[in-house]
Amino acid sequence: MINQDTIVALATPSGAGAIAVIRLSGNDAIKIADSCFKSVTNNKSLTKQKTHTIHLGHIIDGAKTIDEVLVSVFKNPNSYTGEDVVEVSCHGSNYIQQEIIQLFLRKGCRMASAGEFTLRAFLNGKLDLSQAEAVADLIASDNEASHQIAMQQMRGGFSSEIAKLREELMNFASLIELELDFAEEDVEFADRTQFKELIERISLVLKRLIDSFAVGNVIKNGIPVAIVGEPNVGKSTLLNALLNEERAIVSDIAGTTRDTIEDEISIGGIGFRFIDTAGIRETKDVVESIGIKKTFEKIEQSQVVIYLFESLKFKNQSSEYITEIEKVKNKYPLKPLIVVINKVDLLNDDELAFIKNQLAPLNITLETISAKKHTGVDELKDELLSFVNTGALRNNDTIVTNTRHYDSLLKALEEIEKVKYGLETGLSGDLLAIDIRQALYYFGEITGEITNDDLLGNIFANFCIGK
Repeated sequence: MINQDTIVALATPSGAGAIAVIRLSGNDAIKIADSCFKSVTNNKSLTKQKTHTIHLGHIIDGAKTIDEVLVSVFKNPNSYTGEDVVEVSCHGSNYIQQEIIQLFLRKGCRMASAGEFTLRAFLNGKLDLSQAEAVADLIASDNEASHQIAMQQMRGGFSSEIAKLREELMNFASLIELELDFAEEDVEFADRTQFKELIERISLVLKRLIDSFAVGNVIKNGIPVAIVGEPNVGKSTLLNALLNEERAIVSDIAGTTRDTIEDEISIGGIGFRFIDTAGIRETKDVVESIGIKKTFEKIEQSQVVIYLFESLKFKNQSSEYITEIEKVKNKYPLKPLIVVINKVDLLNDDELAFIKNQLAPLNITLETISAKKHTGVDELKDELLSFVNTGALRNNDTIVTNTRHYDSLLKALEEIEKVKYGLETGLSGDLLAIDIRQALYYFGEITGEITNDDLLGNIFANFCIGK
């Protein structure tokens, strides 16, 4: 599947900037770049330069000078793709970028497709498939936690754990297969006791990795948090306080927020996506009714619900608030619910104690804030962070964030459980071998030792051009 042609693409984001990087990779990358390059000294040829060197000069098209550039040379196999690679750092003008790329195309390059540089790195053995996928995750990471996980995976943390399990299982599989060759002599090469211990250990590791996906998926995609409550209780003010900017319109008019407003912040390295929803109340306003309908849709999509109410209204409406809180709690029993009392700065100690006593039987998480004065907001953020199990991240344990890996792990565990049952029931070696081969297949799918063109096409199609 490896193409021998030379590809070119812009490796930095499109658009004008101070500097742009244009990348070439392939057998003729250095020769093509050299044909358009004029060094500022000694008229040196790029083809004769050592790998991992940088050269100052000009990109020229005949007698026309396009730009002064720095050209980095990486010779195979010691490059990102495992091929000859050239990176041209030019000025970031759109015109200059396109002129240089068009020049390289005329000299024999082909425009790279999405992810083709990383695809070539995989096909040339520079990265395994899970590491290649981590490159895309690293580019997309927008908080500390997702960056840390992507870096760990790109360095081979997840791959090495899977490869070690696969190697041990393959060793036993070889002994089982050997037994089949001597079936008539009733010889047992694989120690069944050790094999059971291995299968048990593999099963525990797979279960741990599978369980980590719940945390990993949250870290990678962020945690959606719905802010709900009656109109005009301070939901938009709370959103602005959490984001530390005036993101939502605030007014004393009930029903000001008629559509959901979303924005993201990072708390403790974890991404949270806050959703300010329309106030829930009976209304004849058609537009506001649509907003309220969307509120319930956003609650369905969220993983955490913040129910906000105004402290001063509680005394006269305590039973109504308690009913509403119970309704949300019962309708979404699996979603963490935080009940937040707003405007506590307007209460005395006795009034606050009264509210807390009234809410105590509900057995809920309760926070007190003044969104307008930004008091209690940090405590609310800490409470939100407590819902995320970041222990694995702190301990540098492997965390699965990729849905494809998760699916393969589930299938591998299913086959391992079959092997485990077969050992317990004294299943014959030929039947055990079938389940072992299937488990090995799913392990190989993760790292790319077993793959196909369709799978690679789906994975690398999601990459950006130039990577």
